[in-house]
Amino acid sequence: MSVDASARIHPMAVVDPGAVIGAGAEVGPFAVIGAEVTLAAGVVVKSHAVVTGWTQVGEGTVIFPFACVGEVPQDLKFKGERTRLIIGARCRIREGATLNTGTEGGGGVTRIGDDCLLMTGAHVGHDASMGNRVILANQAAIAGHCQIGDDVIVGGLSGVHQWVRVGRGAIIGAVTMVTNDVLPHGLVQGPRGVLDGLNLVGLKRRGVERSEITALRAGYQMLAQGEGSFVDRARRLSEETESAHVREMTDFILSASDRSFLTPK
Repeated sequence: MSVDASARIHPMAVVDPGAVIGAGAEVGPFAVIGAEVTLAAGVVVKSHAVVTGWTQVGEGTVIFPFACVGEVPQDLKFKGERTRLIIGARCRIREGATLNTGTEGGGGVTRIGDDCLLMTGAHVGHDASMGNRVILANQAAIAGHCQIGDDVIVGGLSGVHQWVRVGRGAIIGAVTMVTNDVLPHGLVQGPRGVLDGLNLVGLKRRGVERSEITALRAGYQMLAQGEGSFVDRARRLSEETESAHVREMTDFILSASDRSFLTPK
């Protein structure tokens, strides 16, 4: 076991001799830390939490009671291959959340960015990739192989289907099932998620300039009402726009995906 002298491990915790515990880290009573776990400086694992598998937890992250981090994938194709979970810095992984390692067929790594908040009962499946500052509200579930961009918010009791991409800055309302790709800065709501505009509140909160928001709104209308197919409209918009945010949207549409898109009404 490699434990920094400044780390604090409760005598009732179970820490495997192979674990690496960084400076100032804390492990609470009845917590379990596995053999291939690395806790960076300042990580806090509270009572009754489990961190297992080949898992790396970034600096300052806090894992709350009864969270299960780094267990094997919920995938019947998984045959015990050695795969990873990488969690960024300053995340908050709340009670009962579950995060799985990757699978060999999906790239072998599940990734969580910095400054994410995973509320009670949230789930991140195998081989998923989440950006920075993502919020998963209570009981939200991200299926295997999903790609979630920076600054995304997923509402409580919502689910994102496997292989779906959710672009940067999008927001998904509560009790929503998302089965197709979500445009950057999109607003999705309804039991079977529909694209219902732009996340204007989020854009304003992040300090996006008014001119960029105006360009996004115009671009969104062109995608909704222009001539040709949705992809044709995106390609034409990409050629015409001078907005970085609109270009981000069109690049997202024109890039490779295993899913179709939620399209504007």
